[in-house]
Amino acid sequence: MFDARGTLTGVTVAYQPSMLDASAGPSLLPLAGLRRRHLGDGAWVDVLPGWVNGSEEVLRTLLEQVRWRSERRWMYDGQVDVPRLLRWYGAGEPLPHPVLTEARERLNAHYAEELGEPFVTAGMCLYRDGRDSVAWHGDTVGTRRTQPGAPGGASRGGGPAAGGDTMVAIVAVGSARPLLLRPRRGGPSLRFPLGHGDLLVMGGSCQRTWEHAVPKTTKRVGPRVSVQFRPAGVT
Repeated sequence: MFDARGTLTGVTVAYQPSMLDASAGPSLLPLAGLRRRHLGDGAWVDVLPGWVNGSEEVLRTLLEQVRWRSERRWMYDGQVDVPRLLRWYGAGEPLPHPVLTEARERLNAHYAEELGEPFVTAGMCLYRDGRDSVAWHGDTVGTRRTQPGAPGGASRGGGPAAGGDTMVAIVAVGSARPLLLRPRRGGPSLRFPLGHGDLLVMGGSCQRTWEHAVPKTTKRVGPRVSVQFRPAGVT
């Protein structure tokens, strides 16, 4: 097995299972429990805490069976390690746990009219501890401006390919870490703690008009995996 900072099959990290996640097996709550928060400029987020019941089993499977990889990127005058491990599942590639396949199917059914195209890819990030993070960014590749007249900033059947804004659905398992959002035009950031099976969907103009980040923390935290479902061509 490679070191946890390199490419490996399975990751050995210490974590304390949450009693909140105790369950006979992973299952999904009804999406009727989603609550939408409008952010302005046509952006919104839908939130459903604890959507994946029994998410500790999902986390364990992802830590042990996913072939995680590390990356290096250019920054200023040299290359630096990306502070998290990554795995990308393309269209048609089987996901590592059946509840994630079911989650994508449920999301596609729920957002079919509003998004106008299915979620097909799943990007995964493993935050091993508080040193791992992701900087401020928006998933703008493949994102277009909202179609004229679309209510609430939604694409309403447009989708990126037809000139509409897109959605990114995040399912987080493991220790809770804050997802921060801030408007690109400036202003205070919003904080959404995500972990233990929580669901957050960013929609409308969110990827264009807002940025999101997972900051480092000095607190002692266990591993967390973020699963991001996206339509084709959105990164």
